[in-house]
Amino acid sequence: MRIIYLALIILLAGVTALFAVQNLQTVTVSFLNWSVTLPIALVVLGAYALGMASGGSVLALLRWTLRQTKKAG
Repeated sequence: MRIIYLALIILLAGVTALFAVQNLQTVTVSFLNWSVTLPIALVVLGAYALGMASGGSVLALLRWTLRQTKKAG
């Protein structure tokens, strides 16, 4: 099973690298009064990293909640 996960990670990294090389145009991202101009690839990678961080945090919170529930019950 680890080999399958490793293969998927390598495939995802390869596709991401290919995307980054092919999309070097810049885009302006605005939030409230703040704006920044970055290559599209960096914007996508940043969104992906934020998604991983938030998804991991939610998963950790759910695991912790389940453990606390099992201890109390």
